[in-house]
Amino acid sequence: MKHNETVLITGGAGFIGSNFIVYLLEQNKNIHIINLDKLTYAGELSNLNEISSDRYTFVKGDICDRPLVEKLFKTYNFKGVIHFAAESHVDNSIKHPDEFIKTNVFGTFNLLDVAKNNWMDGPHQPKKGFEDNRFHHISTDEVYGTLGDTGFFTETTAYAPNSPYSASKASSDFIVRSYFHTYGLNVVTTNCSNNYGPKQHDEKLIPTIIRKAISDEKIPIYGDGKNIRDWLFVLDHCKGIYLAYNQGAKGETYNIGGKNERNNLYIANAICEILDEILPKQQSYKSQITFVKDRPGHDFRYAIDATKIETELGWKADENFETGIIKTVNWYINKYKQ
Repeated sequence: MKHNETVLITGGAGFIGSNFIVYLLEQNKNIHIINLDKLTYAGELSNLNEISSDRYTFVKGDICDRPLVEKLFKTYNFKGVIHFAAESHVDNSIKHPDEFIKTNVFGTFNLLDVAKNNWMDGPHQPKKGFEDNRFHHISTDEVYGTLGDTGFFTETTAYAPNSPYSASKASSDFIVRSYFHTYGLNVVTTNCSNNYGPKQHDEKLIPTIIRKAISDEKIPIYGDGKNIRDWLFVLDHCKGIYLAYNQGAKGETYNIGGKNERNNLYIANAICEILDEILPKQQSYKSQITFVKDRPGHDFRYAIDATKIETELGWKADENFETGIIKTVNWYINKYKQ
């Protein structure tokens, strides 16, 4: 079968990447996806078990491996790169910041530089037939730092990262920006709020709450549980990425957020209430909620203003938190009860 377009997706065995690959294969029947993933703690090939297509190829490897990245570009003549691969666990970045700097900063540079060398004849001079090739960088709202009780992050908010993770992502965002302004590489960046939904790693907040609850263990909540995040259902994020990759303006940044601000204690209580209904037991799951020592540098509040992607590209979130969390809890119950 002949494919009209081959794209490189990095980190496609992770939470968001695996959801996006399934979505992309459904949306574009002429695309061939090469998924490059190192399969670190957050990457699971089982996240892609539902795919049986000759339009999908998995390659195990590291984005920091320059010879491998160059070989893939030469072999597949990519029309685009959608870059998810990153070390992304804040707690792990506090303990092992070196891995975050290496992967998130150097790995992103590596991909950009190889793309530039393959797609450009010189600064602001794309090769013939490569004019529409695009590098899409997936980033986070954590690069903006923390908010008080009011206000929202916009695309023009000054960067103020507070953890090694967010600092490494902020650095990678700036390198992407530099490859647009210096070399004219066709880039777009999306910064998302907190994702939730199927296939998220077990250590993240929502899977941890569900797993601990149904295992009759204590449900750990940092500090007083009042830290607020803007929650975005992963499929809504995938739709935003698809729009930005295909229709976003060159060199632009788009914030993608769910307009679902909830604090961690609310999340825990909401999940417990759902479990009380569908898996009732003698005592409410809420009795398992336990407060633990807060993490260092724990940002108080994130909230995204997604007006730009809504007005310019027509994106909107289809799920609110109440509909998305029920779908999420049911998915994890099926996973953990197998």
